[in-house]
Amino acid sequence: MLEEWYRRHLGPDIHDISSSGVHPYTFAEIRDLCRISAADLDEIVMDDSVSQGGAGIRAAIADRYAGGDADRVLVTHGSSEAIALTLSTLLHPGDRVVVQEGIYHSLGHYPRAAGCDVATLPATAVRDGEIDPEVLAALVTPGTAAVIVNFPHNPTGASLSPHGLKALTERTAVTGATLVWDAATAEIAHRWEVLPDPGADGGDTVSYGTFSKTFGLPGLRVGWAVAPEPLLTATFPLRDRTTLFLSPLVELIAERAMRNADALIGARAAEARRNLAHLTEWMAEHEALGLVRWTPPEGGVCALPVLRELERAGAAPEAVERFCLELLDRHRTLLVPGTAFGAPHGARLGFGGPEGAFRAGLDGLSAFLRTRGPGR
Repeated sequence: MLEEWYRRHLGPDIHDISSSGVHPYTFAEIRDLCRISAADLDEIVMDDSVSQGGAGIRAAIADRYAGGDADRVLVTHGSSEAIALTLSTLLHPGDRVVVQEGIYHSLGHYPRAAGCDVATLPATAVRDGEIDPEVLAALVTPGTAAVIVNFPHNPTGASLSPHGLKALTERTAVTGATLVWDAATAEIAHRWEVLPDPGADGGDTVSYGTFSKTFGLPGLRVGWAVAPEPLLTATFPLRDRTTLFLSPLVELIAERAMRNADALIGARAAEARRNLAHLTEWMAEHEALGLVRWTPPEGGVCALPVLRELERAGAAPEAVERFCLELLDRHRTLLVPGTAFGAPHGARLGFGGPEGAFRAGLDGLSAFLRTRGPGR
């Protein structure tokens, strides 16, 4: 539903406050920030790359996320391809797999498509940076093949503390489960420090990253997996029959962006924090009016506020979709209905965009909510 929603409703002259990423850089900005010259581009030979990714981009990713071990890095067309390749290879019919509730749709799709026995990690079990120890012990049992999680969580922004991550990695290790860790927005944290990639030191962990979220480069369509080398090698037959490899032009830009990650992420993270401060004030005002309620995000650039009118009425799932469509029609403001994430009374609200457009979108949402408030 998520991608179909954007295909139908995202267009020009819209205040998009729905995204789970920061606002994109222009190529001119990337060339400047990453010091890519015309001569660098002219030297590119438009030849084949290799299935695992070119040496330069794999080394750059490995130095930041994989302890320098480029053999454990697979570079893909967005993290969605990394998810497809690795989970299609890792999982088998009948495997017991724990999947976090409301997770990004690709992460939940492949265990079910493989015929796995899927158990759900409830959203309510993640509190104050930890997974409830009793829930964790009951779900991640010996014989569990994989535990698939996304922190900071998209769309709620819930995250783990360093202590919570340690407890999760220890539990998966002692039970022999593979930890599958989606870290798409890990480098923007609000409550605790940025979490290290749990696959950085090796071990039975698969982690995903992307240039689409915190880097501000969704149109580059580059993602990666950090995983044990035998698993990556086992994905090659499938990749050799589908996308084969990335363009060397794309790999050069991605390599330079990775080497300048602090500059790219830092500027957008600062903007997101300013937006979050404004959103926190906005939420307090509108909570007092009985229009919304929310749990402040602990990381990433999105949240999942609940629309009180729908919650009070116990509205059916299609009601939030009608709400979002009417908001778009009246105020040119876009949210993603919570039905895309199994939350029938909420909507995904992103605060990673340009400050002016973000505030304009909130103004439109405020005007719309006030016309529909209690008693109206």
